[in-house]
Parts: sequence; C-alpha cells; structure tokens
Amino acid sequence: MVTELRLAVAQPKCSALDVEANAREHAAAVRQTGARVVVFPELSLTGYELDAPAVDPADPRLAPLIEACAETGTLALASAPVEDRYLAMLAIDGEGARIAYRKVNLAGHEPGHFAPGPGPAVIEVDGWRLGLALCKDTGIPLHQEQTADLGIDAYVAGVLDLAPDAVVQEERAQRISKQYGVWVAFASFAGPTGDGYEDNAGRSGIWSPTGELIDRAGPDPDDVAVGTLSR
Repeated sequence: MVTELRLAVAQPKCSALDVEANAREHAAAVRQTGARVVVFPELSLTGYELDAPAVDPADPRLAPLIEACAETGTLALASAPVEDRYLAMLAIDGEGARIAYRKVNLAGHEPGHFAPGPGPAVIEVDGWRLGLALCKDTGIPLHQEQTADLGIDAYVAGVLDLAPDAVVQEERAQRISKQYGVWVAFASFAGPTGDGYEDNAGRSGIWSPTGELIDRAGPDPDDVAVGTLSR
C-alpha cells in the first residue's frame, strides 16, 4: 500500500460522437499530467450525445488511450454509454478497458436513454479505494453514504454542469470531503457539447479531506488540475 497517490482531473476538448479523436485527446492529457490516476468528465469519450452508440470496452478506437496508459502507468477513468444502455465510467489502463461503474442517479433527459445502474462501486489503485460517481450522483447524499460504506479513501466523479453551476460543484465537493473525511476529485466538462450544454463550467478540482481546495483547472478545454493525495 502506497502512502501517496498522484491524481489528476482533466477536461479535454471533445468532438461529438468521435470516440477515436476523443481517445487521442484523453491520451494527451494522460501524458501531460504524469499522474497515476486521471479522471475525465461525464461522457467524455462521446460528448453529451444521449443517442450515442454504446462503446464496447474492446473498441479499437480506444487504442490511443490504452497506449498512453501503458507508457505512463496510468489508470484513466473515462465515461461513455455502454451495452444495455448504461451511462458508465470505464477504467482504462495499459492492458485495456473495462466497465468500472454504471451511473445510478440519472438526470434531465437521461432516463429516456439510459437505465439506472445497480449501485455504488469502488475501484482499488495501489491500495487506495476510490469511490466512483457521475454527475447527478454527486448531489445525492444517499449515494455518498452508500459509497462511503464500501470503505473509500477518495470520492471521484466525472461531471457536466453549466458555467453558473460551478459554485454547486465546489459546495458538493466540500460537503462530501468534510462529512466523510475523504479526498474528492471532480473532472468537469469544458467546452460545448450536446443537449443544450453550450457554456459549460470546466473548473475541475481536487479537495482534501478537510474541504481545502488543492488544485483547480480553469474554464477552458485542455486544462487540468493535479494533486498528490496522502494518507
């Protein structure tokens, strides 16, 4: 078990429905940060295109991201629709991709396109237990409670919010970190995407277990925030 974990939250440029181009952008962010874990926003691999075809974890278009993770020893947490119409978080490393989490709490028009996931999930990296979330999950106290009950060191999420809601992201992150005494990392979509999300928040961030902001990205695509989580 390592006592420190270098983690980044990234908000790459996103091209609607172009998984291969987006995988290349994700790969560039992985190489830029040099982090052990890089978290990406909700639906980062397709854009917030609710009719996007499901992405198979074995999809060859993910190859640029898998190659970057192999070179850097990174675990990337990226988001896409997957089989059986779930809105999911994929765990991608040098060996390939797998489904790590299916979003539980659907928002807006999502229930017309996706099924709710079965429940909270944790992924372990070098002895660190990371609780996983996607967007609306971060505003549902029961989700944090049930995820924390699994035993976590950090609560990490990919989110999509309009620019005026950037303050909501911070309020949620601070509440979760203080209530459960865990690190919190939100990767927030920057730049326009589908379903009317034209002016998006960006401003991805990392917060300590006491609610202190460790690092924050700006509002524009291609920015990142990086922090070293310690026990």
